Amino acid sequence: MEPEMEIVHLLRAVAVELGLHSARFAQRNGMHPTDVRALIALMDARRAGEELSAGRLGAVLGLNSAGTTALLDRLERAGHVRRVRGARDRRKVVVEVTERAVDLGQASFGPLIERSVELLRGYDEDQRAAIRTFLEGVREAAAEQAHTPPESASQRES
Repeated sequence: MEPEMEIVHLLRAVAVELGLHSARFAQRNGMHPTDVRALIALMDARRAGEELSAGRLGAVLGLNSAGTTALLDRLERAGHVRRVRGARDRRKVVVEVTERAVDLGQASFGPLIERSVELLRGYDEDQRAAIRTFLEGVREAAAEQAHTPPESASQRES
């Protein structure tokens, strides 16, 4: 097998393991997998100092308005999120994660994150830059693929 394909297969295996880890977290905490994706998106926004409206969160998750409302109602009832007035625009309602949700995520994902950071510290800056570039490229390729309609059998035969 080509070395590049070995890495691609390893990346796929990592994605599967991370998906299983996330699914176990969701199951243990009575959540739907989309709930976990929403919490991750909200925590990423928080870390970046950004505010997410319900509409923007729904767009990030690929949900319609009704699905987003149901998701937020579920997460709010569980004490994982709250709807608040925006800090930058008080007319806007934004969604933020609660400390309870952050603590819950840290308890489950913290050890994995810490181990990943330890592994990365074993690489020099050039190697970390290469890893970062590769992962960004794969993420962009996956995002592009998500927005490209699948090719039908008749199109492949043409």
